[in-house]
Amino acid sequence: MSVLRRRPFSALFLVLLVALLGWIWQEREALWAFPDIISAYTAKEYCSCRYVMNNEAGYCHSYVKQWLPTSSFVDDPVSKRVTVSGMGRSNSAVWMGERQGCRLQ
Repeated sequence: MSVLRRRPFSALFLVLLVALLGWIWQEREALWAFPDIISAYTAKEYCSCRYVMNNEAGYCHSYVKQWLPTSSFVDDPVSKRVTVSGMGRSNSAVWMGERQGCRLQ
């Protein structure tokens, strides 16, 4: 009990750190999948905006912009394929047709 009286902020920090580590362990699968979600979402939404809705490229870039930046963005209008890399992961979306829309590859 004397440690709590002498160092209350250190004890509180230690309790919060243990709680944070417990939460991270509990959510480890979701946290591991998070980097893949960023590039997949951007590729799929840009492909849908550009090739399904037939919007301009500039509008679609602003539509899919996120607070986490992507490191690479390739839009191939000939094959209607969008490839996005971010947070160490890369995903592609391709336009399948009018009735199918875009699909992640």
